[in-house]
Amino acid sequence: MRRRHILVVGAGPVGSVAALACAQRGLDVTLLEAQEKIDDSPRASTTQPPTLEILAGLGLIDEYIRVGLVARTFQFWDRPTRTLVAEFDFERLRGETAYPFVVQTEQHKLANLCLARLKGEIRFGVEVVDLEEKGDSVKVKTKQGDFTADYVIGADGGRSTVRKCLGIEFEGYTWPERFLVITTRFDFERALGCCFRNYMAGKEEWTNLFKVAGDDLKGRWRAVYNTRADESDEEALSDEAVRARLARVHAPEADWVHLNLYNVHQRVAKQFRKGRVFLCGDAAHVNNPIGGLGLNSGIHEAWDLAEVLSERKDLDGYEQRRRPLNIKYVQEQTVANKKRLEEGRLEELRETAADPVRHKAFLRRAALLVS
Repeated sequence: MRRRHILVVGAGPVGSVAALACAQRGLDVTLLEAQEKIDDSPRASTTQPPTLEILAGLGLIDEYIRVGLVARTFQFWDRPTRTLVAEFDFERLRGETAYPFVVQTEQHKLANLCLARLKGEIRFGVEVVDLEEKGDSVKVKTKQGDFTADYVIGADGGRSTVRKCLGIEFEGYTWPERFLVITTRFDFERALGCCFRNYMAGKEEWTNLFKVAGDDLKGRWRAVYNTRADESDEEALSDEAVRARLARVHAPEADWVHLNLYNVHQRVAKQFRKGRVFLCGDAAHVNNPIGGLGLNSGIHEAWDLAEVLSERKDLDGYEQRRRPLNIKYVQEQTVANKKRLEEGRLEELRETAADPVRHKAFLRRAALLVS
């Protein structure tokens, strides 16, 4: 009996997980990536407990932890006074998950771990230009030639060519401010006494500080700031502005190794499926990164979709499950996370952390366990 052929567009972490999960379930897989190699620029890195369970199912967990940092706690601070307000501890979820912590591992490491284990065709530098469903197959047209598959998974990012070819509307909005990410070797843990994941509230300017391992495993810190709505690219990226922002979180003499300034969206595709083509990850939804939920929900979708396609049943159920879950949990939670930092609702967080029942409920939602 001929094995079903799945074509995955996009070799980022979500597409790579989808490809590996499909292959491990006995499906033939072709993975196409428009770029010539995996993008290793600083991007998402926080991996929540249920996502770690998926990576364990893929046989990746030990290596994934080895190339990352384990973070059992996360903290909320009052930015103007640099005062610790509340700490949440994933250890309280022990018994509900095998991994009561997050792992902070750069997303390109996850993609590379998946590709190293993928038994299937991997093609870099192949750019999709159109799709055409014909009966029981899909023809994927690229600048380098055509491919045919039984089903297609579009995991090609927020500007998804697959989604655009399908004519699926990307509903939502763009925030007026942008986010500036400063990657530095400055040791905020030593300077502030903070943990590896920190959310620092401020009504004029907030900051998120978190540590990643770096490719050399020597550690890097990322400081994320909101910009003013009227702030130009040149001003935000200027040495003077970058140093001033770092100084406001007690790093006046810090140097940086990378800067990234980007627009921030809250959008969800109107459909996650059209015929034999499915969307997952940023191709299906984008959100502000506060809380580290976008990458995680994309990996959950990839895992779900691999199971659906391997069994070839309940194809409609994928969209019926995943789209409402993204709206109810990922979109609502990330908007709430942003407003919490902007509005400085710190007393509520202090009370939540101090109450064992509320503390655990907060963790379950923040970690996407409830979804």
